Amino acid sequence: MNPNKSSVETIDDKQFHQLGSNLLQSIEVALEAADDELDLDLDVERQGGNVINIRFRDKSVIVVNTQPPLHEIWVAAKSGGYHYRWAGTMSQPLWLDTKTGRELLNDLTEFASAQAGQAVNIGLIKS
Repeated sequence: MNPNKSSVETIDDKQFHQLGSNLLQSIEVALEAADDELDLDLDVERQGGNVINIRFRDKSVIVVNTQPPLHEIWVAAKSGGYHYRWAGTMSQPLWLDTKTGRELLNDLTEFASAQAGQAVNIGLIKS
């Protein structure tokens, strides 16, 4: 799933902040909706504007945070730690794992579903 490098738009700090903010908001909204619908007993907490802590019923946690100096999104889950680098366009945001090339929201959906014990879907809000 490696995109053609020429299709990747370079982003500046302001665009990274905008994209990161939309991503974190999307994660919050998706998880709160899943919690309401499936009674997952989640605690989704924003810290300092650029970190989300997601606590599950089993006391496990997923942490998602933006890394502005690197233009990366970092995720810590039960399964490990992951770094996602920008690989998209402003109209089609895409974050890919720096080691595996896997897509951020697909991975996060998988991690959250595993830790919640039920299928959870996380997608981007259209901004």
